[in-house]
Amino acid sequence: MSETTVQVRTTKGTVETEKVPIKAKHIRSWGDWLVLVLLILGAIVMLSPLIILAMNAFKTISDYNANGPLTLPTHPTMSGIVSFWNTSHFPVKFFNSLAISLVVAVLGVVLSVLNSFALGIGRVKGNRWIVLVIMLANMMPQEALLYPLFIMFKRIGLYNSQLAIMIIFTVIQSAYGTYLLSAVYGTFPQAILEAATLDGASRWKTLIHVVLPISWSTISVLFVFFFVWTWNEYMIPMAFLMDDSVQTVPLALATLQGQHTMDATTLAAASLLSIIPTIVFFVIFQRKLNQGIVAGSVK
Repeated sequence: MSETTVQVRTTKGTVETEKVPIKAKHIRSWGDWLVLVLLILGAIVMLSPLIILAMNAFKTISDYNANGPLTLPTHPTMSGIVSFWNTSHFPVKFFNSLAISLVVAVLGVVLSVLNSFALGIGRVKGNRWIVLVIMLANMMPQEALLYPLFIMFKRIGLYNSQLAIMIIFTVIQSAYGTYLLSAVYGTFPQAILEAATLDGASRWKTLIHVVLPISWSTISVLFVFFFVWTWNEYMIPMAFLMDDSVQTVPLALATLQGQHTMDATTLAAASLLSIIPTIVFFVIFQRKLNQGIVAGSVK
């Protein structure tokens, strides 16, 4: 490391010279460049399905049949997007999916925080067994839940209702969130909790003013995951939402696939429209997502 000489004026008014080290400029080695190239290639591979989907979304069916799915559109057109937009009533499906996903994400996070605070910090009696039961419930396939849920919501009059989907997925997502957050809150620094108690903070104040600000990054990760998972759900909404006015975007995509025929360009356009909201949502919360992942890796 090289050094340079600088003049510094002291508090007494005199001028003195000091030697200040100069940090050497970092020079990338061939290994660094190799890693960078591999990362770029990996990004291209990961983005290739989205690129192919976008190319086919702007093709005509004749262009697709003549040149295949791996070529650029000869005469770009938005006919597939317009066709799907009009025939599937996409704005209605979009707002249905948006409303359901947002409600489930918010309620799922709230329930996860409350349950985890009670199990991880409140030290509820038998909390380990409760967490074990929740973990086992998370392992249960959704197919096993369809029939009992169908009977239950049919009898209480919520079948073919978005409220039923919100209730089901709020419980499912909050079960996973409770399992994850209870492990995080179980290692919460006791010194901070004791300090809050000595300051006269109640349980609610401790949760709102102490626990939430520290764990906000992890909670943001759960919120993003709950939204994306709920948006992509297909099987349970297919079984519970019969009317076209209450269906979601994944159900609209399913109507494009017939038993013997399929319009590939319209399906590509529909798929592109369906994933754009999740990409935008992910980009908006990307910073919080990264902070949450980093915070989860540091104790």
